Amino acid sequence: MTRRRPLLSVTEPEFQELVQRALDGLPDEYAKLISNVAVVVEDEPSLDLLADLEMEEDEDLLGLYQGLSIDNESFFQTGGQLPAKISIYRGPILRVCRTRREVVQEVRDTVVHEIGHHFGLDDDEMPY
Repeated sequence: MTRRRPLLSVTEPEFQELVQRALDGLPDEYAKLISNVAVVVEDEPSLDLLADLEMEEDEDLLGLYQGLSIDNESFFQTGGQLPAKISIYRGPILRVCRTRREVVQEVRDTVVHEIGHHFGLDDDEMPY
């Protein structure tokens, strides 16, 4: 698969700062509930991951939540569960945005969307 080049130039540190600002903007009651969730910035999702998700070549994966949602966590679960992880993908977000303002909004929307999955929301239940 040939990846298109991003039209905007947002450095990795700048992009990470946008993700951090999105996290810092969460209400305290939600921020406390994601304190054990790793949030990472990656340039691109792996080809294996895209294949596992059965995504088409022309689709862009902006973010991904991996883990048990808090409504499925239980004291009685067997050990060995990896901690929840949210990946935010810089390349795809830059490809779908035309302006810096759109990047800021898309990062925020993607972070909130993936956090919604942590709370057990499906795509059609997201608050926007």
